[in-house]
Amino acid sequence: MQIGELARACGVDVDIIRYYEKEGLLPVATRAPNGYRLFGPQHAERLAFIRHCRALDMPLAEIRHLIEVADHPDADCGDVNALIDAQLDTVRERIKAMQALEAQLMTLRARCGEQRAVEACGILKELMAVGR
Repeated sequence: MQIGELARACGVDVDIIRYYEKEGLLPVATRAPNGYRLFGPQHAERLAFIRHCRALDMPLAEIRHLIEVADHPDADCGDVNALIDAQLDTVRERIKAMQALEAQLMTLRARCGEQRAVEACGILKELMAVGR
């Protein structure tokens, strides 16, 4: 299949496929006599793998490492476990940061509990005071 067909089949933009191909995440496509790149089922499978990893918010460097490990099926999967553990740590840190942000916003929201003139808005006063 050509790149547009692969993009439609996998639900991604053609530019994403080109980027992943340039980054070495997708195998090099064969060329038809007319010069068009031809993609096969292995490209669709790899693209699905990459999309799943991206949905888990994994950086491309980690995805590249997972691909390298997956290409050696007899190897120990300890690297995979360590990578997922590190990703879990990253997610947990983000959750803590988001909870702290939520607390800050709730505190800020409590500064102005009713409709009033902008000049008396506790939220704006607090936001402006932070910069001073």
